[in-house]
Amino acid sequence: MLIDEPILTEYFGDLGYAAPFLFLVGAGGGLPVPEEVTMVASGYLLFRQKVSFFPIVMTCWIATLLGDSIPYWIGHHFGKRALGWRWVAKVIHPERIALIEERVEQHGNWAIFTCRFLPGVRMPAFFTAGTVGMHYGRFLLFDALAACVMVPAYILLGRGFGENIAWIETRIEDSSEYLGLALLIVLAAVGVRFLVHRREKQVASLAKTGPGAPETAAPADPEKPEIPGDSA
Repeated sequence: MLIDEPILTEYFGDLGYAAPFLFLVGAGGGLPVPEEVTMVASGYLLFRQKVSFFPIVMTCWIATLLGDSIPYWIGHHFGKRALGWRWVAKVIHPERIALIEERVEQHGNWAIFTCRFLPGVRMPAFFTAGTVGMHYGRFLLFDALAACVMVPAYILLGRGFGENIAWIETRIEDSSEYLGLALLIVLAAVGVRFLVHRREKQVASLAKTGPGAPETAAPADPEKPEIPGDSA
């Protein structure tokens, strides 16, 4: 039996397109809801025929750009002193800024494009774009290009999850709506956690090898004889 009214569609059903829009804009302001999960959930709503493909893609795309603009404008107007604010420091960790500045120096504008796909890094990247004075039009262009790839991909992924869940449920007589929801959330959360864990390793590596790391003395050359009085 197919899922009759999953909790997800019940929760988003009354708000319709407004639900993913508000969640994605809120994510840009620090709401602890991964953007990927919201987009996948939007794809699941598409599977349940609660939304249509092009309207939900445009809704998520616009909301994503608006949410990404929040850390950009905070960095643009207040600079790095905003890192001293408690709520900003919770979502934009100062040690990540060094990693982003290095990435921007190496890859330029395309750093904004690539960071859009990296949870845990995208907000520091957009904040840094504002602090270094990147023009908003240029920032928005590369962010929009990345969102053109990311948004429909995750929405289609969510629809595919829904189709697979429906296929499984036709073969499990006692399945309930919680089975489909749990599978959707677990798969999305595992993927996001993997990307975040990998990014944390890079941040830790940068903290050890980047600027400010303790320098180690060079080993003495065993073949070079010591000259008395040369240490003066």
